[in-house]
Amino acid sequence: MQRNIAEFRLAPGDVSAIRFGVSPGHELAHAVRVLSRPQYHPLQWGWLRRARGQVPERAFELMQLLIGADGYMPDFLTSTPGWDLGPAEELERLRDADPGPMRVDLRKRVDRTSGTGQRLLRAMADDPEGARAAVADAWEQCWDALLAPYWPQLERLLRADIGARSRRTTTHGLGEMVETLHEAVSWAPDAVRVRLRLHGEVLDCAGSGLVLVPSVMAPRCSVVTEPPAQPTLFYPALGLSERWVDNAADPSDTLAGLLGAGRAGVLLALRGPLTTSEVAAAGGLAVSTASHHLALLRAARLVDSRRDGASVLHVRTPLGEALVGA
Repeated sequence: MQRNIAEFRLAPGDVSAIRFGVSPGHELAHAVRVLSRPQYHPLQWGWLRRARGQVPERAFELMQLLIGADGYMPDFLTSTPGWDLGPAEELERLRDADPGPMRVDLRKRVDRTSGTGQRLLRAMADDPEGARAAVADAWEQCWDALLAPYWPQLERLLRADIGARSRRTTTHGLGEMVETLHEAVSWAPDAVRVRLRLHGEVLDCAGSGLVLVPSVMAPRCSVVTEPPAQPTLFYPALGLSERWVDNAADPSDTLAGLLGAGRAGVLLALRGPLTTSEVAAAGGLAVSTASHHLALLRAARLVDSRRDGASVLHVRTPLGEALVGA
């Protein structure tokens, strides 16, 4: 195996069990890293300008110590991602985390730290139950201050990405969808391979499948491979810009100024898959006019179109979802 490649080996049962999930804990952990080293995260500067004045200092310092600036972070900070996993459930799972695996994770951070931070982490590893309560409280404070106000926009981007990937799986197949997750990800008949910066390994998914998780806060791919955690691949979500955090209450006027009233109306009408005739009816347009607007929006990568029997269905891409902000 090539160095610095994580290889998820897939049996037939694993292929059928590949699924998507959302991870609030992963987003929070990387939000802490963004605040620690903002110069490396230009796509988060819009969020940074709003959030940096709300940092709960002591809670943030504890989370920063646990997570580190780069590389390994403790697995117990994030539970298995799921389609309907929300921050409240993530926090509840953290408060109920098994102290045994927590101790293992904390000792890994001890080995990667020095000085005062190492002594603090060692003390936490010696008392994982006490550490669990302190970490859960810090997690909750940081979430409430840093991500809760922006979670609707962030979650919308995550789910838009999943929607686009799911549609691509339907129209082009699983292998091609995986190939488009990120330049570091590749598909083989019996494996998903991820190019990493710091390590490589081979993991037999052993019938448990693989969870694919988009991320707004993380700038690159990462993996979770150690049992009992579910094999997981995190990848950067599509459609991000520095202004992802903005969410105007009524985007129609702004969109009209940017795209023109007709194309803005078509983009706003695409709350779900629609045929060309349905788009025309929703916007009070001639079918030929709707088709023209859709072609221009598709060229701008704001709309994706696919054939469904005798009809063509149109949907907003993640970039289109981000632009609409709804």
